[in-house]
Amino acid sequence: MNTRTHYDVAIIGAGMSGLAAGIRLAHFGKKVCIFERHNAVGGLNSFYSLDGRKYDVGLHAMTNFVKPGVKGTPLTKLLRQLRIDRDEFALCEQKQSRVAFGPRGETSLRFTNDFAVFESEVAAKFPAQIDGFRRLVALVKSYDDVSLDAKPVSAREVVRHHIHHRLLEDMLFCPVMYYGSAQERDMEFGQFVIMFKALFLEGFARPFEGVRVILRVLQEKYRQAGGERRMKCGVQRIVADGRKATALILDDGSEITADHVISSIGAPETERLMSDQLDPVGKPSDVCTTPVGRLSFVETITVLDRQPAALGWGSDTIVFFNDSEEFHYEQPASQVDVRSGVICFPNNFDYGADRTLAEGWFRCTCLANYAQWANLEEEDYRADKARWFTAVQESARRFLPPLASGDTLAQATVTTDMFTPRTITKFTGHFGGAIYGSPQKHRQGRTALDNVYLCGTDQGFLGIVGAMLSGISMANFHILKGG
Repeated sequence: MNTRTHYDVAIIGAGMSGLAAGIRLAHFGKKVCIFERHNAVGGLNSFYSLDGRKYDVGLHAMTNFVKPGVKGTPLTKLLRQLRIDRDEFALCEQKQSRVAFGPRGETSLRFTNDFAVFESEVAAKFPAQIDGFRRLVALVKSYDDVSLDAKPVSAREVVRHHIHHRLLEDMLFCPVMYYGSAQERDMEFGQFVIMFKALFLEGFARPFEGVRVILRVLQEKYRQAGGERRMKCGVQRIVADGRKATALILDDGSEITADHVISSIGAPETERLMSDQLDPVGKPSDVCTTPVGRLSFVETITVLDRQPAALGWGSDTIVFFNDSEEFHYEQPASQVDVRSGVICFPNNFDYGADRTLAEGWFRCTCLANYAQWANLEEEDYRADKARWFTAVQESARRFLPPLASGDTLAQATVTTDMFTPRTITKFTGHFGGAIYGSPQKHRQGRTALDNVYLCGTDQGFLGIVGAMLSGISMANFHILKGG
């Protein structure tokens, strides 16, 4: 039982960034406690159990993968600063992925963890654009994407200086947006660089047991370093005196104090905790200067009685699809936009010749409109989930080969599940079901209070590795001053 009432640092939220910040600070002797409202760590990248089966949440793949010995990359920096041996994550590389555009993916760009494959695909499909593409890649490699002082620049504008074919432009933006952008239609160029490096120049990997491995390692490192955590114990309010936080009021009404507070729950969500003015039924916009994100998602999960390859679905790990030449990354007018999305086959990582997942997994993600899901009556909610489950899968299957056997997908299906924007808000607290947070990022993690700092998605580093680096960077920058 944790009974301390004062800490050097209180961390709100036990997601990847909060855990990483906690580990880093505890390594330097800080008295740290993480406060988490739910009973599981991981936040947007966690897992749950249903009927004895464990489901990953969020994790399609861990980006930023590099092979052993490659230095100066986000993954190697993360491992060094958290004192993690890379074997502890037990990462297995993807087999191959692709970006598929057109009614049935007629234009396709394949990529692996070897960037030369992607470059050759661009050269073959868009020969007139390859020189511009190479100039863009050179700029991406030289750009300081982790600078905390970078000025926002439109990624679309920068890319168009080098790429003069709208289809190729959209095919480059589709994966990086789906895997990290909180902004509609465009991105800040620094964020584009982060995701381009993470997906194409580095790559995808996954532990055989999924996100649980990453979370086990982080929890054990935090425990060994002497950090405390309180689960099922959220923060209800941040009390301030002038420009400093003086106390945290917990969900049970108790009070703790801390010299510093790091919040990983998002900028608007943190602003709400700092406000004394908000009526319990008020809206986030009543007190938040940071806009609430408009981009949310649904995901269908199908568990199969065989490997996806046995259905004729080959060795694709992840497929980013769009059914026309023009990509629309924006909040849909309807509940779900099935024109584009992401297909993930967790089975199709290179786990080794003697290891395969016991069951097949087929996951499909599409953009969704939070407002049209948030207040449905339970009966309508279930009916709409069933309707959109079918629509999402039918759309995604246009970009996959026909089933090889005489069976139907229904005959191969063991069970299914689905999450919606409502699910995201329920289990993460993110306003608007916004997985990637607000379109406005706070690179230095500063808030209206001098000793309260942001880490995680609204600080601006993206992906699982990016989230952990965000926690590390904010701990270093604001508290350890470089350790």
